[in-house]
Amino acid sequence: MKNRDGGNMKEIAAHKTPALMFQGTSSNAGKSVLTAALCRILLQDGLRVAPFKAQNMSLNSFVTRDGLEMGRAQVVQAQACRLDPDVRMNPILLKPSGNSGCQIIVNGRPVADMSVREYGGYKQMAWQQVCTAYDSLATEYDVLVLEGAGSPAEVNLRGQDIVNMRMAEYATAPVLLVGDIDRGGVFASFVGTMVLLSEQERRLVAGFIINKFRGDEGLLVDAFPYMKEHTGKPVLGTIPHIYDLGLPEEDSVSFKAGLYDAPRPTGDHVEIVLIDLPHVSNFTDIDPLLAEPDVFLRVVRKAQELDDQRSSPDALILPGSKNVISDLAYLEESGLVQGILQLAAIGNTEIIGICGGFQMLGQVIADPHGLESPARQIAENGLLDLNTYLARDKTLTRQICIHIDSGLQVHGYEIHHGVSEGAVKPLLRMPNDSAAGAVSEDSMCWGAYLHGIFDADLFRRWFINRLRQRRGLDSLQGVRAPYDLEPALDRLADVVRSHLDMDRIYRLLKL
Repeated sequence: MKNRDGGNMKEIAAHKTPALMFQGTSSNAGKSVLTAALCRILLQDGLRVAPFKAQNMSLNSFVTRDGLEMGRAQVVQAQACRLDPDVRMNPILLKPSGNSGCQIIVNGRPVADMSVREYGGYKQMAWQQVCTAYDSLATEYDVLVLEGAGSPAEVNLRGQDIVNMRMAEYATAPVLLVGDIDRGGVFASFVGTMVLLSEQERRLVAGFIINKFRGDEGLLVDAFPYMKEHTGKPVLGTIPHIYDLGLPEEDSVSFKAGLYDAPRPTGDHVEIVLIDLPHVSNFTDIDPLLAEPDVFLRVVRKAQELDDQRSSPDALILPGSKNVISDLAYLEESGLVQGILQLAAIGNTEIIGICGGFQMLGQVIADPHGLESPARQIAENGLLDLNTYLARDKTLTRQICIHIDSGLQVHGYEIHHGVSEGAVKPLLRMPNDSAAGAVSEDSMCWGAYLHGIFDADLFRRWFINRLRQRRGLDSLQGVRAPYDLEPALDRLADVVRSHLDMDRIYRLLKL
């Protein structure tokens, strides 16, 4: 293996594997995206690189080939490295299930549901798993790019930290502190973070990165000497805001803030409504639809938003949920259930449910073990003759199957406790010839546990064309918007490389 200057790279012991870490002054500062960017840059420069995040809190998760669960952000980062996702890249995943509790996923498998206080008592055991995963991963790669979580300056959490400065120290990884200038006060947030860090932690910080900048970078340069004087650390880059990045989001922060809000297309198009849920999970299932030129996607949070005064939507999607019973109760209380049933009665809107949304289309959901909610049972929409109960064991599997009506192959993964049964027409045919999912006789209501069902280009175009035909529009031939993250990752790498001090980055890595 050679470095970027063509020289032979030195062999490095596992615990001395070069590493660099992105931490942020806040959540959603852009750490995940910058980690993916640097992974792709280093890969382009001929290095074997892998991502690592000790602990991730997110309801957007993924199933690896060996049936283990990890955060979606590390999946995208693995793709940036052109690697198959590996749970060692994200050994601890926390999936919030209420206001103060989480399902704890360790090395890809659920171990327990814990309150915040209970998890605090479990942290030392979690830390041991983090170190084991990191050490194992480090033996296989030339360099690791680490991501922190939230802010390292949360003084109330520092004593139990396993993902920020403690991890940087363990990996001997210089820290790049990322600030989101879009929020305002970025220099104050840098200085404030440094003030709150201990002297030992401050020594780990190698510099600052200003992220999501819009405008003339020249307006910032006068502040750089001030930052150097007051913190002793340089600004290593100003990354511009990248519009229409085309990469899945790590969690629901941006989604809740209106990430998918976009103007209605001017030409012929179909309209798809996505129902936002309080405990929405894996909303990235609909990402492939966003790039289609003839699709207008609208996120709905209130019953009065279902009808936009123009026409009924062509399709409505109920996404995944980490607390289906609670979210279904919310839909009832908000009037959204009645609105969905009215659309179903009119008959112009295709109603779709994915995973938790699929469960919501049936007759009853029972949670006899109290896995998700104190409420043990709730009646549902009744659009499909389907009853669901939540089993203790969690299904984690990758699937490739055939969509029966179209005859087209679809693929994805399942993450659920639910077992759904009923006298229903199957939606999918599995390789072993078993059936999965359900569809109504008129095909206007369907659902499945399969996350990623819209990733398949041919099926997605078939689905959109069926909506177009009902609207009286001609079908569009061929794939219009291939769902492929490679161009987005290369574009991201190009932008970040040109705005980051890469010479300094390589010196930090000692490569």
